[in-house]
Amino acid sequence: MNVSRKHKSVPDVKKLTVAAVFMALNIAMSSLGIPVPGGHLYLCDLVICTAAILLDPFYAFAVGGIGSFLGDLIFYPLPMFVSLVVHGVQAVIISLCVRYTFKDRPLAGMILGVALGGVFMVAGYTFGKAFIYSTPEYAIVKLPYEFAQAIIGAVGSVVLCRRMKIDRQLKLD
Repeated sequence: MNVSRKHKSVPDVKKLTVAAVFMALNIAMSSLGIPVPGGHLYLCDLVICTAAILLDPFYAFAVGGIGSFLGDLIFYPLPMFVSLVVHGVQAVIISLCVRYTFKDRPLAGMILGVALGGVFMVAGYTFGKAFIYSTPEYAIVKLPYEFAQAIIGAVGSVVLCRRMKIDRQLKLD
């Protein structure tokens, strides 16, 4: 029996391990916020965007959506379903752009992906918070920090993947 043969039904252990590490980082970053007027600025977008660049859409959703959901469930459960949908779809958008939009130009795919994902995250959280807290004013007060979170995540993830060459060192695809 040839044990080294790769079966389609068996998940790739390396991808699964990387996704699990990123999910744990996402949960941890959900608990560590930088205090700002009216709340906190979270750095979880840096983890979500980096994972989405490196992983396929399925694992990206797991890291972004489920990781954020669990982080909110543990530390602040009110917006956990908003986080599940918004960060999950954000991660899928980024992963799809990196893998399919500019397959021959990965940097362009990364930049487009994190830009579209960031716009979706800001819009999704703004509408989600307006719905959860029943006041659009609260969502508007948080808007600058949502933009800051998206920009930090977008720029940081592209720098980590391209400048630090994490994408080439892991060789997940």
